[in-house]
Amino acid sequence: MRKYIYLLLLCAAVISGCADSSSRATSVYMLVDCSGTYTSELKKAKAIVGYLLGTLQPGDALAVAKIESGSFTEKDIIAKVTFDKRPSVSNNQKRAFQKKLDEFVAAAAKGSAYTDITGGILQGAEFLNETGAGKKYILIFSDLKEDLAKGLIRDFPIRMDGVTVIALNVTKLRSDNVDPREYTSRLDAWQKRVEKGGGKWRVINDLERIEKILE
Repeated sequence: MRKYIYLLLLCAAVISGCADSSSRATSVYMLVDCSGTYTSELKKAKAIVGYLLGTLQPGDALAVAKIESGSFTEKDIIAKVTFDKRPSVSNNQKRAFQKKLDEFVAAAAKGSAYTDITGGILQGAEFLNETGAGKKYILIFSDLKEDLAKGLIRDFPIRMDGVTVIALNVTKLRSDNVDPREYTSRLDAWQKRVEKGGGKWRVINDLERIEKILE
């Protein structure tokens, strides 16, 4: 009987330890806009990923996905990884991740005709929830102008409980220069949508302050 009780306590301790480890972990899903002229901004996205690779710790998870015509499938993920606790393995994972991103940027000369930002966010939220991390981030590297292919329906609520969404490098469109209210309205609309879904919203346009991303 004592042996049985001991095994139960041991199992409980292991489960508790795993839960504590997950709750301390950070998970990041970065969406990269590949539409039109925004492909010229991708070198900045590489710098952000470089910062994340240098900052995230063993047990943390990172994924980078492209925003395209219908960004709600696994094929849109450029690279994803959960970092191993062994430093040598983790370093190899980071090099492999960086290599995949470099190859993607080198081949992304032609931009996508559409930007399904909502689909990308849905995919990101699903990835983050599967990791079980205590700290969850979706980074959106985009001008936040959503252009949907015919037939796509994206006008619905998005559940974002426990997720911090950070818009990065939100460049102004030509129409924004004509009427600056379009730019602020676009940011406000996404903020309301994220917060209505239970998430938190931030905007960081000054990439010189990249260290502020995961604060």
